Amino acid sequence: MAMLTEKFAADRGDEFALIDEFGSTSWAELDERVNRLVNALRDRGLQSGDTVAIIAGNRREWFEIALACSHGGWTYVPVNWHWVADELAYVFDDARPVAVFVDPSYDEQVTIALADPRSTSVRLVVTLDEDYEPLVASGSTDSPAEPRLGGPMFYTSGTTGRPKGVRGSLANMTELTPDILTLIASGLSAMLPVPGRTLLCGPVYHSAQWAFSFLPMVAGSSVVMQHRYDSADALELIDRHRVTNTHLVPTQMKRLLDVPADARARFDGSSLTVVWHGAAPCPPVVKRALIDWFGPKVSEYYGSTEGSIISTIDAESWLAKGGSVGKPLDTVDVIVIGADDELVEPGAEGTLYFRNKMGTAFTYHNDEAKTAAAHREPGVFTTGDIGYIDADGYLWLSDRKIDMIISGGVNIYPAEIEGALAAHAAVEDVAVIGVPDEEFGESVKAIVQVAEPFVAGDELAAELIAHCRTLLAGYKAPRSVDFIESIPRTGTGKIQKQPLRAPYWAGHDRRI
Repeated sequence: MAMLTEKFAADRGDEFALIDEFGSTSWAELDERVNRLVNALRDRGLQSGDTVAIIAGNRREWFEIALACSHGGWTYVPVNWHWVADELAYVFDDARPVAVFVDPSYDEQVTIALADPRSTSVRLVVTLDEDYEPLVASGSTDSPAEPRLGGPMFYTSGTTGRPKGVRGSLANMTELTPDILTLIASGLSAMLPVPGRTLLCGPVYHSAQWAFSFLPMVAGSSVVMQHRYDSADALELIDRHRVTNTHLVPTQMKRLLDVPADARARFDGSSLTVVWHGAAPCPPVVKRALIDWFGPKVSEYYGSTEGSIISTIDAESWLAKGGSVGKPLDTVDVIVIGADDELVEPGAEGTLYFRNKMGTAFTYHNDEAKTAAAHREPGVFTTGDIGYIDADGYLWLSDRKIDMIISGGVNIYPAEIEGALAAHAAVEDVAVIGVPDEEFGESVKAIVQVAEPFVAGDELAAELIAHCRTLLAGYKAPRSVDFIESIPRTGTGKIQKQPLRAPYWAGHDRRI
């Protein structure tokens, strides 16, 4: 039996482990399918240390593949299914996967990417509609021999424009057995009802959605998943399946508050124990309204793909300390460094650095320079955020040192968009910034200096947005374009983004 599922298959074999829009899988079925998949992939030549890419929505097969990789010693790359062929080919070149699992919904862009010379590492392509079930059926039901730990490598965008793979501890421990994951997952008991029932309603390729669904499953929680978020449907799923916990981003929180009155009236929600949110700052009026509705079940965390969870704050503490992201976990040291590169006093702002006391670490795949730049010393890293620790030990964020835009909980870096726009003949110079957005927190705005003989206006704005959509995933394309006579730059040529942002953020509480 598969090491991570054998106990649940033996004790609760007939209970559902996974539910998606297509059906359900019991713990006993999941255990057998993981065994088969591990053995089938080994039969096709996959060896411990190999890499697998998964390009699929929230569906049961995603979790089966991740569990198989966790037993086979394979690194798996949860690929953003919004990406177009050029972005996919870049990741294939960088991660060097030997196998690619693809949801038929995204087959067109994947097919183009696989024809690209950068994708030569791929030896096995498995489509989830035609190839997957025959592959699973071909594998032995025997427990995998010599199981080895495998884990995820998430790609997160960087200021240089291209995403970088974050290799955390789980992607670097193939000499260990999968049961180490059980110990890691057990640590969630302080944050989640484990075992419980999880509603996954955000894309599982995101590290936070993975952490709040896959890890609880390893600890015995069932997962109910929704591919595309719908607030009324999410409420219905919580009640129907007696969901105990879920993870939301602020955009989803606002959309919940906007559900029709009849859907809100039907919602019971008594099974729900905790709603975690993170990935982006939540407007206080939205969070307060959700607490008024759900009660003190709404908790917040601050973290990153690189550093996992750094701090947490429950509803009661947030109402008393509105704006804080909570107290750092006992396993994390927060170090605040001032402009003089020295430690600052409590209450003083500085660049935030973090040390995980458990000794976990990360590197950026194939990028030693970026890894070094993120670390002050071995084990001490920064997310680029600026903030302070108050007298009561609460962490506050006051600014972002880097230019990242967080829209709907998704990290977007301007450099990549600026590069795409600069390739258009009508663009003399360009800056991309985040501006306030009631629904998404921030939206992407391009500020363009127009090249002669082109004429600024709505027609050119639409053309530039369409141009971006041909080169980048749709969520990265500007939502709006403004035109300016000249992009302000420093004497060294760096874009001065603060004066560009200022008019848009005037009157808003957040300081960007």
